[in-house]
Amino acid sequence: MDFDRRPLVSVVTPVYNGEEFLRECIESVLAQTYPSWHYVIVDNCSTDGTFEIASAYAKRDPRIRVQRNERFVSAVANYNNAMRQTSADSAYCKVLAADDWLFPTCLQQMVELAETNRSVAIVGAYQLSGNTMAAKGLSHPTSVISGKEVCRMQLLGGPYVLGTPTSVLFRSSLVRAREAFYNESNPHFDDEGCVELLEHHDFGFVHQVLSFRRVHEGSLTSYSDRINTYMPALLLLLVKHGEKYLSAEELRRRTREVLREYYECLGKEVLKGREAEFWRYHREKLADLGYPLSWIRLATSSLAVALDLVLNPKRSAEMAVKKLRGTLVGRSVRTLRRGRLVRATE
Repeated sequence: MDFDRRPLVSVVTPVYNGEEFLRECIESVLAQTYPSWHYVIVDNCSTDGTFEIASAYAKRDPRIRVQRNERFVSAVANYNNAMRQTSADSAYCKVLAADDWLFPTCLQQMVELAETNRSVAIVGAYQLSGNTMAAKGLSHPTSVISGKEVCRMQLLGGPYVLGTPTSVLFRSSLVRAREAFYNESNPHFDDEGCVELLEHHDFGFVHQVLSFRRVHEGSLTSYSDRINTYMPALLLLLVKHGEKYLSAEELRRRTREVLREYYECLGKEVLKGREAEFWRYHREKLADLGYPLSWIRLATSSLAVALDLVLNPKRSAEMAVKKLRGTLVGRSVRTLRRGRLVRATE
């Protein structure tokens, strides 16, 4: 890439009550080795110090601008508000969630790949999520692949390479062509947005860890984990987009597989005595997708889970211990991080 003619990157951050992590997020943009960027932070009527923090940075660096919504909107709607701030002069758009951050060479390496492969609409990369890798990548050294092939992998169960909004870079012309970039009724709006774009474009991948995703209470990911929005989101992709990427037989077979896995998950939740919100969510989603909740199938699945617990107590106990160990380790890591933060501010 000719660094004397660096294309502009629009970095956008939607945020609501993000004062705890926003400084680290902004500082990661300021630390980029790639200097040609413009940064817009869209504040969704925060009630904490978010607006003041963002405004202070904007006063110090003319490349940073803060926009405050006139009224509060949903998290996904605010992502769309942020995407609408993509500069008319920019070649690329980089979303950065307010509780995430970028490694210093993120923009440089993503732009370099996109500039040398003009068929690429989306560039991804590895991402850390806490202490683990959030997504798999393309087989090294492959760096460009057909968008349709990526979507086939997504719909058929993997490997998953699309990542999260923070882990990908978009070509700005495609962002500006859509009034609402993301489907605001889908908790996994980012996956659907990528699947729609990649029908006619290629996907690029940088074989480096270029971003960090923070999962914490109150994040979109924590809500998805609690309610398990993943299964209906995958079923939605099959219903809306399966015919574009799969043969008729592949689509039928994969839909049956996903529904079977879906009911296996729901059967486990019956025994946990999940709250009304959980069942209302899944009942409504299944109905919307044309597969109304089958109480007979649900009862059969829960009975199968109960029998497995009785007939395989050793395996069940091992799984419970493993889950408990993971929970305790996660709490310990969060405690250590809070301790370091407190000491750093003393």
